[in-house]
Amino acid sequence: MTIRLRLILSYIAMVLIPIFLTLITALVLTRVFFGAGDASGRGGDGFQFHGHALSEFWEKINEREQLMNGVKFVAEQDPELLADPKFVAGTGETLRGLQAGLVIVRNGVVTYASSDVDHKGLEDELARVDTDQEGQSRWMMSRGPEIGGRYKAERVDFVFGDQSTGTLYLLSDLNPLLGKMSWFMPMMFISLLLIVALTNLLLTFFVSRSILRPLYTLKRAAERIKEGQLDYPLLMQRKDEFGEVGEAFEEMRERLKHSIHLQLQYEENRKEMLSNISHDLKTPITGIKACVEGLQDRVADTEEKRDKYIAMIGQKANDMDRMIEELFLFSKLDLKRLPFDFEQMDVVGFLQSFSEELKTDPRFAQVQIKFISAAEHPLHVVADRDKLKRVLMNIAENSLHYMNKPDPRLTLELEASPREALVRIRDNGAGIDEAALPKVFERFYRAESSRSSHSGRGGSGLGLAIVRQIIEAHGGIVRADSQTGVGTSISFTLPRQAYSRTDGERK
Repeated sequence: MTIRLRLILSYIAMVLIPIFLTLITALVLTRVFFGAGDASGRGGDGFQFHGHALSEFWEKINEREQLMNGVKFVAEQDPELLADPKFVAGTGETLRGLQAGLVIVRNGVVTYASSDVDHKGLEDELARVDTDQEGQSRWMMSRGPEIGGRYKAERVDFVFGDQSTGTLYLLSDLNPLLGKMSWFMPMMFISLLLIVALTNLLLTFFVSRSILRPLYTLKRAAERIKEGQLDYPLLMQRKDEFGEVGEAFEEMRERLKHSIHLQLQYEENRKEMLSNISHDLKTPITGIKACVEGLQDRVADTEEKRDKYIAMIGQKANDMDRMIEELFLFSKLDLKRLPFDFEQMDVVGFLQSFSEELKTDPRFAQVQIKFISAAEHPLHVVADRDKLKRVLMNIAENSLHYMNKPDPRLTLELEASPREALVRIRDNGAGIDEAALPKVFERFYRAESSRSSHSGRGGSGLGLAIVRQIIEAHGGIVRADSQTGVGTSISFTLPRQAYSRTDGERK
């Protein structure tokens, strides 16, 4: 359940629960103050009561209504009885015992009034009742010196046997009801306040707890991350917005942990790279120093020896320059500060030219080089010529370092699909162990442990990492397949449509 839905339901509950509890409270207070019963009695308004036992209060109300209905029936059917003093007096006394009164007016003169309602000013009170329509109930105040109260008055007009006009007033004393109401209403008001306060307090407590508890959980998780404790997972186990925040927070923790792990790994790799570079640079420097000392000590006493020493110095200097240039290139690729000059080019012609160039390279003099194309000619791709040549040369040199067969072979293969071209460079060298194969494109990784080096040369471990960065900048994919003792195949793809490095989408 979402927080939004929970809040909406809490608002609805804040309205419905007080209403429901107020109704129950009203029923309870009504039973306490007014009672109810299972015997049934029907009043003049047709209302019927049910319960276990009629209270005295409701018995009087019911009996009074029945008696008043009988008096009204007499006024309508046998009005001469209302002229009988004995009947009228008996009825008045009965009504008095039921907290009611009777007033009879004949030709505008009060002929009878119950003692409870007979007082000075009665005619004025009755005059206000007279202004209403016949038979309509009316509130009136009794202002007598003995009695002060509030009555409900009902008026019935009739005609005596001698055709004189008569009016019957039935007055119900409301003081008992108002007395109970004077307690009932304050109790209802206080109960309503308590119900509303308690309901809002409980709902606010539970809703706020459902919001504050996950906030405290997130706070504790954030404090652990601030202290560097990234091994504690955040398990919210909720299906609301906090659950989504918790999932995002947990993903952030995992990424941060992974990022720190990578950072530590990169730092370790950098240390290893510095060690490798230092070792690889020290080797040619040592050779250069030895050659220089040989020249200074006149060990090279012939022109042939001197030329040999100078050639060795040049070769060692070239090795140093190559390693420094490789490190510099990788740094610019890693920071994405190396510009690319993409153009549409014929990859078939480009690979043919590169294979011919390798055949003339003295380092590959003993290697059988072959180019095989299964694509149409020309096959246009979008690439940077110089960077692509660097990719091919890095792969070829990497293969050259680990060729251990009597007949070393290097084969360039080309395949095509509607969207990309596939270039594969296959050798018959020592191969790569299966465990080391996924790491060959990692930065600073060196595979001497998995491939036998017969050239006596080390490397910085950046050659294939540079290959991957360049190919990915082209929008392609590079992969390696190998079988120990059989050979290695490194392949990559080039898009046949324009590729944007900024958004990673082909155009």
